[in-house]
Amino acid sequence: MLLRMSNLFLRTLREDPADAEVPSHKLLVRGGFVRRAAPGVYSWLPLGKIVLENVSAVVREEMNRIGGQEVLLPALLPREYYEATDRWTEYGDTLFRLQDRKGADYLLGPTHEELFTLLVKGEYSSYKDFPVTLYQIQEKFRDEARPRAGILRGREFHMKDSYSFDIDDEGLQRSYDAHRAAYVRVFDRLGLEYVVVKATSGAMGGSASEEFLAVAPSGEDTFVRSTGSDYAANVEAVSTPAPAARPVEGLPEARKHHTPDTPTIESLVRFLNDAGLGRSFTAADTLKNILVKVRRPGGTDWEVIGVGLPGDREVDMKRLEASLDPFEVALLEEADFAAYPFLVKGYIGPGALLSNKLRYLVDPRVVEGTAWVTGADEADHHVVDLVCGRDFTPDGTVEAAEVRDGDPSPDGDGTLYTARGIEIGHVFQLGRKYADAFSLDALGPDGKPRRVTMGSYGIGVSRVVAAIVEQSHDDKGIVWPRQVAPADVHVVGTGKGEQIEVALRVARELADRGVRVLVDDRKGVSPGVKFTDAELLGIPTGVIIGRGLADGVVELRDRATGERSEIALDAVVDTVAAVVAES
Repeated sequence: MLLRMSNLFLRTLREDPADAEVPSHKLLVRGGFVRRAAPGVYSWLPLGKIVLENVSAVVREEMNRIGGQEVLLPALLPREYYEATDRWTEYGDTLFRLQDRKGADYLLGPTHEELFTLLVKGEYSSYKDFPVTLYQIQEKFRDEARPRAGILRGREFHMKDSYSFDIDDEGLQRSYDAHRAAYVRVFDRLGLEYVVVKATSGAMGGSASEEFLAVAPSGEDTFVRSTGSDYAANVEAVSTPAPAARPVEGLPEARKHHTPDTPTIESLVRFLNDAGLGRSFTAADTLKNILVKVRRPGGTDWEVIGVGLPGDREVDMKRLEASLDPFEVALLEEADFAAYPFLVKGYIGPGALLSNKLRYLVDPRVVEGTAWVTGADEADHHVVDLVCGRDFTPDGTVEAAEVRDGDPSPDGDGTLYTARGIEIGHVFQLGRKYADAFSLDALGPDGKPRRVTMGSYGIGVSRVVAAIVEQSHDDKGIVWPRQVAPADVHVVGTGKGEQIEVALRVARELADRGVRVLVDDRKGVSPGVKFTDAELLGIPTGVIIGRGLADGVVELRDRATGERSEIALDAVVDTVAAVVAES
């Protein structure tokens, strides 16, 4: 492959895009790899398309290695398939919905479990046909409320989605393990620093679920790791270890106290410690109650529920939403409080919630025998020593509290610390959710039908491109790993006449040796501009043909390390070809 910058469809920029917040967004636009077409929608230009295809090639190789077979399904899907699995409503506003000229409802596919299930149902019917794994690399569509960070969170994106079909749970586990191992190989080959974490399944359904997160400060996902084990999880999937229940006998009686002007945890703790109650209080001794409303996607009726958690913890809405999935979750507004006059803002306790038959869910730390300071359902009043299991009994538990550094690890070994990551892959054991919806059965050896079980596995191919840039860049530009770079070598002819002609000759000889080459053969462009563009574009190896040509030498540059060396012009093709072959 030989690309000439004199006729390449490429325009580099010196200034960052006005809306760019993260390095990958800035550098991919400045380097001419992508261009914004609409909010969350990007065009891939020649160099960007090459990078995208290089990532796709690695994914294809590893999917084929585990027996995956590539297909291509439509992105335009009829409504009835998604209604059969309730995802027409569960996905809510995330779906792009449209109608044809006859008024029939369609959507642009965010993922393809339904259609793959129907495809297999239409072709296979015997246990002898299984297992089978099908995959595609295709554009997906999700109507993100706030598309941001360029191609990291867009409305249209490239994704590899694959689906395994087995006739028993043991087969599903084998397929899941094979995909997980394939993903490890993919991300290792792409040179990414990543972690595999326990995750929630969300609208996908199913049981076991793990995410592959590229470690990056710009990542939207918070994950935790343990200091004492290999435990790792998306913060939304962290299970809070519950303390052991305590006996309630002999505990002090609950008492209501006049606590004027204490609607916040801080003001309440300060008042209690000045009240001479014979002991000191902290925010962790208080139980704050948050009111939210929930409804099924597409529904009209909201249900108000109370969420109780220790007062030293803030509510993590992502964790709460994951716990209550697929329900929509929203905080109560002033009009909602007006409809429930027994809810006294700033002084809400379990009593009014339970007596008025509102569902009350608590943090797992709120166990039988724990005593709390909480609202008395009366302005300027709180109850001290309200005991769970004696004075109130919640309806269940919910994961809604923030996870903090130093929290105990759920596996009982070590403490947690948090970091940020970019989701680049996700593997699910779907089980029979979609097979049940479409009655996907296969006749077993005994002639009786068996319900097929499924797995679903995704890699965000375009997001991987951005994740690589997030991890591989410096203050001058992108530093592409050779596996995905748009070229192996960037040959730069810095001057006029002979230097450019020699650069073209070296580039052609390298291309004839199977090396992928980008050559800067532009005339009338200063050496400084060419060097700046070379650093921005981030090709792994640079060959600079400049002033040293008069002495029969050229300069080699390693983009990753910054190392420079001079080499005889006669030896440059052999040397560079060897460097590329070795890497």
